[in-house]
Formats: sequence, structure tokens, C-alpha cells
Amino acid sequence: MFRRLFLGTFAALAIALAMASSGCAYGPKVQADAPPIIFVHGNGDSAASWQTTLWRFESNGWPRERLFALQQPYPWARDDDTKDQAGHSSSAAHMAFLKAEVDKVLAKTGAKQVVLVGNSRGGYAIRNYIQNGGGDKTVSHAILGGTPNHGMWAIPGFREGSEFSGTGPFLKALNAPKNAAGDEVTGPVKWLTIRSDNNDKFSQPDGEWIGAKGKPTNVGYDNPALKGAQNIVIPRLDNRETSFSPEAFDATYRFITGAAPASLNIWPEQNIVLDGIVTGMGVRSNDSASSSDNFSNNLPVPKALVEVYAVHYQTGLRVGGPVHVKAVGADGRWGPFKAMPGVPYEFVVSAPGYAKTHIYRSPFPRSSDVVHLKADRIADADLPAFSIIQMVRPRGYLDPNTHHIQFDNQSPPPGIAVARVAGVASSKIDLTKLQDRAISAEFHTDAVERVVGRTWPAKENHVVWLEITQ
Repeated sequence: MFRRLFLGTFAALAIALAMASSGCAYGPKVQADAPPIIFVHGNGDSAASWQTTLWRFESNGWPRERLFALQQPYPWARDDDTKDQAGHSSSAAHMAFLKAEVDKVLAKTGAKQVVLVGNSRGGYAIRNYIQNGGGDKTVSHAILGGTPNHGMWAIPGFREGSEFSGTGPFLKALNAPKNAAGDEVTGPVKWLTIRSDNNDKFSQPDGEWIGAKGKPTNVGYDNPALKGAQNIVIPRLDNRETSFSPEAFDATYRFITGAAPASLNIWPEQNIVLDGIVTGMGVRSNDSASSSDNFSNNLPVPKALVEVYAVHYQTGLRVGGPVHVKAVGADGRWGPFKAMPGVPYEFVVSAPGYAKTHIYRSPFPRSSDVVHLKADRIADADLPAFSIIQMVRPRGYLDPNTHHIQFDNQSPPPGIAVARVAGVASSKIDLTKLQDRAISAEFHTDAVERVVGRTWPAKENHVVWLEITQ
């Protein structure tokens, strides 16, 4: 599927233009009666996580104006939900933000109810809103992907102030029986949970991913399942893929509509308009539940400058001057930018207090207003390097067991071990010698995505990201 998306864009566009010129109908039939869907991202993530999911809904006729990916300003949960923590949000604030956004969507669309789709921690806000915020009246369907509904751990006396504690007050209240049958979900909302068989790092019997290797967590692989919901298992998916993969889209679409999607492919557009928000990157995290050292957020970065360059798909070299330049305003928006089908781009973000960040992306098949760009910083340990390059996969982890992955011809990439459980979404290379050259990242599922960038000098305050779309 993605081979057609990333390697066949020119061919798809040629077919589309031929159909248009011959008067044939092009694209999916619009579903005029489609309910509004609100997507809620997970801990430390952003609305950009839902980009390919939005494209798949659009490619099956869902009107773009009825799809809403939320951007939680402070996406990290507190270490202790009862205590203020800079740059983090409480469960109450998380739910209040969702409630306000639902009200906005209902007012904008005129709909009486919405569908809520959440990944990981996003499912907590959805459950809290439906149970305690009036969402039982405003929500028709709730879909939770990889939400650790019974906690990342359920150890009496161990970090019970955290949202992620199965024995803490937050999850105990959410999981309390709602009826004589012992259902854990609130009606009359229809519920679906999607989980991995055993590859979700937040639903593991061993405490390795919570910093307590060898200690039992007292939760199992079925952690996301809820009594009273429809619960499905998709083998080998990681925590993020339970929401952002084609298989998760298929399950979500079927649950909402009662029918299979016409296609899991992403239908290409001829007129592609991109936009998004520039935000800041704090101390790098390994997606742990404890994020006390991570102060990144989803707030706009003031006084940022964004430049966009078309680049050669084999060398990463710029093809001419910038095709888009914008000084970001208070809203953080760096677009709109009209992109060419089949063309890879380099996005350059310059902002006070940050390194000049070069983000290389595959060609965009469709328009998107969630092309959010992170301004990065150089860690002290990386200062001696000539060039700092990261391969990043925002919509899943880098799992050598499931995917063939190459980073600068290294497979598996640096820092990505062949492990039983996938749990790392980025790989970093520090080049210690002067090397002005191309550098590539490849990601293979049933297809190939290849992103090619250039090595930029860290001593001149440059960092490089090669971002995988899949």
C-alpha cells in the first residue's frame, strides 16, 4: 500500500489528471451524513500523530471539515496527578480541554453527537469526559487504541498518585462497575478498544518500561480491554500503531459505520496545501510515563522562521531557492503552503533559543493542516559532533522484528535493539568527522519509504530530522 503512496505518486497523479481531463469522476464519494470525529493524541504527542488516519478517512469520503485532531497544549501527564508540575497537565485539565473542544465542534457542525477516537493517554480523557463531564450525552462512539485502562502498573503503594497507576484513585474510579453486569464503560455510548497481542510496551507484566525491570506490574497484555466494550486484538502492533496503523483505521472505520472501508490506501490529491504549527522540543524523552525531566509542549514558538525547499529525492540537495518562507505569528502557523505532488521537501525551522532544525519529509499525497514542526535543541553530550541526525517515526516505534529499517545503511539503526517489545521511536547518529553528504532513512512494511537529507554542521547550530510518515 505505501509503495503506491511513496514510490508511485507521479503515476497516481498522471492517472488522476487523465481521469479529470476525460470527464470521469475522481476520488471517493463524499459521505455527506458522516458524523464529526474528534481525535485525541497520547502522552507527549501532538495532533500530527493523526495525519495518516485523517488521510484515510478523507480517502473514504469523510468530509475534511468533519475531522478534528486536537492539540493538547501540555500533553504530558503529571508524575503525581494531585501536584502542580511545570509543563504538564492534570487528568482534570485534560478532560476540561476535551470537553471544551467537543462543545466547539458541536457548535461548528450543528451535530448532536460526535465520535471520539483516542490513543493511549488520550483514552483516559475520553473515558473521564464520558463518565464525569457529560459526554454520555454528546458522544455516540468511543474508540480507544492502546489505552492502558488498568494502569501501566497496579502495585499498591507504588506511584499511586499517577494517572497510570491501576491502584490509584483516578483509574479505580474509571474502572468501577457501572451496572450489575460489572461493565467498566459508561452507556449508552458504544465502545471499542484496540490492543496488541503482546507488543504494547505500556501493557507488560514486567516493569522494564516503567524503570523497574524484573518487578511484576500486575497488569497483562489484555490491559486495554474493558468489560462492556467490544475488544479486538491486532497482532504485533505497538502502542502507537493501535491507533495510527492501517489495521487500526480499518477497525475504527468498521466500528463507526458498520461497513468495511472502500480502501486502506491514501488517495492522492492534485492540489496539496500544507499548514501546521511550530512548537518547541525540550529534553528528549523515551516516552516513559515519568516525564519530570521533559518540558516540551505543544505551544507555539514565538518569532520562529520557516523556510521550505524542494529537494532531490536521491541526494537531499536543494532544487533552487526556498519555495515558501514565513515568519510565524502568535498562532504558530507556518503555512499555508501549496506543495507539488511527488516532491520531497526540507522544512527549516529557525527560532531564538533553538538550533536551526532541518526536517526532511517524503512527498505529501494529500493536504494537511497538522504538519506540525518541532524546533529542536542540541544536548550537551552532542556538542562535539560534526553533524547530529535523527530518524524519527511519530506514528509508531522502530521495530526490527516487524519492519526492515535502515539508517545511513545501518540495520537495525543505532540504539534500536532487536527486542521482544518495541518501544523506541527515534534513532540518532552523531557524525564526528566533517562529512557534507547525503544521509538516508528507510522504513519497509509491505512497501518502502525512503527519506534523504543532508548532514548539516552542529557547530553552526544545525540539527537534522529524517521523519518517517508511515
